[in-house]
Amino acid sequence: MTRLTEFTSYEDAQKHYSKEKLWELFDGDRESFNIAHECIDRHVDGDKVALRIAHSAGEDEIITFEEISRHSAQIAHYLDAQGIKKGDRVAVMIEPSLAFYSAMFGVIKSGAVAVPMFSLFGPDGIQLRVGDCKPSVFFTNAEKAPDAIAGGAKNVTVVDQDFLEGLSDLPARYELKTAGRDLAVLQYTSGTTRALPAAVEHSHQSIVTLMVAALYATGIRPGDRFFCPSSPAWGHGLWHGTFAPLALGVSTGTFSGRFDPVRLLKGLHDFRITNLTAAATHYRMMRNSGKAESFSYFFDKLSFTGEPIDSETATYVEKVFGTKVRSMYGTTEIGVIISNYPGANDLEVRDGAMGKAVPGVEVEVQRADGSAADPGETGELMVKKRGVWFPTKDLGRVDEDGYFYHGGRADDVIISAGWTIGAVEVEDAVLSHPAVAECAVIGAPDEIRGLVVKAYIILKGAETPGLTESIQNHVRARLARHEYPRQIEFVTDLPKTPAGKVNRKILRDQEAKKLAAAE
Repeated sequence: MTRLTEFTSYEDAQKHYSKEKLWELFDGDRESFNIAHECIDRHVDGDKVALRIAHSAGEDEIITFEEISRHSAQIAHYLDAQGIKKGDRVAVMIEPSLAFYSAMFGVIKSGAVAVPMFSLFGPDGIQLRVGDCKPSVFFTNAEKAPDAIAGGAKNVTVVDQDFLEGLSDLPARYELKTAGRDLAVLQYTSGTTRALPAAVEHSHQSIVTLMVAALYATGIRPGDRFFCPSSPAWGHGLWHGTFAPLALGVSTGTFSGRFDPVRLLKGLHDFRITNLTAAATHYRMMRNSGKAESFSYFFDKLSFTGEPIDSETATYVEKVFGTKVRSMYGTTEIGVIISNYPGANDLEVRDGAMGKAVPGVEVEVQRADGSAADPGETGELMVKKRGVWFPTKDLGRVDEDGYFYHGGRADDVIISAGWTIGAVEVEDAVLSHPAVAECAVIGAPDEIRGLVVKAYIILKGAETPGLTESIQNHVRARLARHEYPRQIEFVTDLPKTPAGKVNRKILRDQEAKKLAAAE
């Protein structure tokens, strides 16, 4: 039987993909299926490495499949003893470590529902989520336990080495009782358009669909040394960076603690990583560190997500890392729907393109009336699910060859004096200026034009006379003359979502407050 992991080309992906072939990658079926078994237990083989963790403090942590299998089983037995039943929520707020993975897979193994929470949440952020999902147990570390208690969490339990050792008398195996459709993970999105972002429910068999992204968006294959620095509290870090590689028996890696791009670069070098998936922000931070050329790399495949990557960073990454960085596009709610197929040598990687639709998914750019847009025409990206077109709330366009291009969030479009301007395109142009490190573009209210383009810019060095005009002229030369930023504000940081995306809504709200205060 030929498995999907044996094919690497774009042509073969279109020819051989099927939903039935995805199920062949797993032990379980729809009646008996558990993520912890598929990701951990079935891959136990002596000292086979599951996780490589680069800690910000400087040390590395290497974790085997056997260690996670044993400790997660003991935590599952512990939860049973605490009266936790199938379907009960258990929160896990711990930095990546043996404790985190043992707790996450232990909850999932027991049949309870794991609720990963970002370790930087304070009492208010915890309170919102605790009030919503009402976890029966709240696993965390000693540092965050007071915040969890202040946030109203019940049964706050510190999971550390002492806790794990205290469970050593419990059995190292656990009898699984879950079916494919049983709920496994409740994950809050990183969006910040409201006080409490959406909670997305994932069943155990969600990992089967996830293999589409693993195979065609991050290009995972047996033999890879994988790495994803995104926090496993969020979709990219947990599903694409953790569950996907482990389900295929591929060792993965991540970052723990306060993010440091130079420490990440060192980890990629030390671990001899061959396949990296990261947020566009991570690549920019590695570039801006000025230290990327200090290490050697072993990459075959690179991918990014979260937001478009600017052309200057993409060019830099290819030069320093030795291969093109390929886009993957999707959301926590709909999964990955477009990619550039890392590892597929027969698919051209076009500058600025997100790629083509992944196998088994129908994507279309549509006008406001629901009709299909012409090639090159901007509209809303729509994906067909169960026979119905589902909105992504993102704009885009498609060329005559089926390559999709991102046009920004629907609410990031700037209408200025009748002109439609994309914030992403202006940001890309601004970021190509040699003095600019980071940039965010919004539409600022203007009495004459309705909105004007405003750029918030973090500089690589100090502000110099004439720099504003230099940046404006630079953008004029790259884009249409009406698209340059009429307003520029130099800042020291930019608001971002926990997943690392620039939060333009906060910037728009700030401008609205300034306008209201001036009236």
